[in-house]
Amino acid sequence: MIRAEDFIAAARDGGIDFYTGVPCSYLAPLINRVISDPACRYVGATSEGEAVAIAAGAWLAGRLPAVLCQNSGLGNTVNPLTSLNHSFRIPSLLVVTWRGEPGHPDEPQHTVMGEVTHALLDTIRIPHAGFPEQPGEIADRLATAGSLMRDTGLPFALVMRKDAVGPEPLHPPAVAPPAPGRLQDLRGHGPRPARIDVLSSALGLLPEDAAVIATTGKCGRELFTLADREQHLYVVGSMGGASAIGLGVAMQVAHPVVVLDGDGAALMKLGNLATIGAQAPEKLVHVILDNGVHDSTGGQETVSATVDFAAVAVACGYRNAVRCDDLPGFERAFAEALRTPGPHLLHVRIRPGSLEKLGRPTVGPVAVAERFKAFLAARRAALPA
Repeated sequence: MIRAEDFIAAARDGGIDFYTGVPCSYLAPLINRVISDPACRYVGATSEGEAVAIAAGAWLAGRLPAVLCQNSGLGNTVNPLTSLNHSFRIPSLLVVTWRGEPGHPDEPQHTVMGEVTHALLDTIRIPHAGFPEQPGEIADRLATAGSLMRDTGLPFALVMRKDAVGPEPLHPPAVAPPAPGRLQDLRGHGPRPARIDVLSSALGLLPEDAAVIATTGKCGRELFTLADREQHLYVVGSMGGASAIGLGVAMQVAHPVVVLDGDGAALMKLGNLATIGAQAPEKLVHVILDNGVHDSTGGQETVSATVDFAAVAVACGYRNAVRCDDLPGFERAFAEALRTPGPHLLHVRIRPGSLEKLGRPTVGPVAVAERFKAFLAARRAALPA
């Protein structure tokens, strides 16, 4: 058995001071200590997949993150780990518990995952080792993880057995509830704009220091067609993860971070809105381009017609949310969001469809991530000391 403070101190020596995840009883001592440690930052996520995307954003903005989760939630991480971390070569330390370990009685829902935890990590090509259970093992395990993450650009998992970490009390910091957000309706109720026109308007209003994260599918492809810039991150795969990536970035920077989302993606990870509202990053502008369909897969309808994303955002703690359905309304709302504290959500109803013969980014994901990370680092270096 080890002490949580010893692991956290050694991890900090290796550069890890940003944690996110979903609790497990095995993880409680570690999470409790991280929450209580003023030198660390912990973001409680609504799902394990969201935590992976938050961590990815934090890494892009210069932090080395850790994701904490139960192995029953490992399945929720498969999509972002394989399509986001592998595609962009984004490392993070994973601490995954081993519930249902064979030979150790546990709740029935953990039986199958307990049997396949290590095989699943092998299948998705995440190298792993046992979580340290003796003080003398901590430095070596973290050194191995750090070395492999640097060499491969991929996550490394430490699989934690029951009682690996000694008990730790929880001393959460006092958090004041957010002030009620503002909900605005700027709809014109006329013909709806095309996505390409909204993106073009956004590009014309963006300041030079704004980072832009575009959701997977035709949104990112159209943005690339209009303008390819070093501060653009074209998300591939990891559907629903763009807003969580944006949160991870926005928590580290002092300049605008704009997330260009879709209705299908936002619905898939609706819990992201709650986490964004709770963390309240002032520079985050979250734009949901809602055409009511899954445009990239043939135009099948989403359920967004009955969803008021702006009202949901305010209920989740966003400082400001706006309903739009035309370019004048969007441009007014977007310009205000860029100059006032957020987080902001702009729900823009658009018409289905995209450019004919729409191409794809010709810059590979790894290069996109590298230049995006460099852009953020340059903005950070330019800040007054």
